Amino acid sequence: MAATVDQGISEKYLIPDRLWERMKDLLPVRERRYRNPGRKPLESRKVLNGIFYVLRTGCQWKAAPREFGSGSSLHRYFQQLVKLGIFEQLRKLALEEYDELKGIQWEWQSIDGATSKAPLGGEKKPGPIPRIAPSRGPSGRC
Repeated sequence: MAATVDQGISEKYLIPDRLWERMKDLLPVRERRYRNPGRKPLESRKVLNGIFYVLRTGCQWKAAPREFGSGSSLHRYFQQLVKLGIFEQLRKLALEEYDELKGIQWEWQSIDGATSKAPLGGEKKPGPIPRIAPSRGPSGRC
């Protein structure tokens, strides 16, 4: 991969070059947030790899590997992509790529679900919640 992350991250969590070539043109140009020289913006590919890592593993943003950038930066960029509607375009593009490589049976889809009564549900309606009086402990405080 052309823009890989440090050795600590498995390649299965990184965007393949072929997909990246299709995705990169959809992303907004990232510029410095302030006029004074300082930290450069993170590379878009690293940030997107980090976002997909969090979404795929289910880890918290702050628990994302530092190789992708800070969890706060990843989350902020994710929110920007969602707000601009770009993340939805990226998702569609990724589905198209997967369909080309593996195939998706678009004409037949199923959702699994079930509904049932709560096992401990009763027929009674809940009553009012009693107020709890402040406790006067040995110090006389509430």
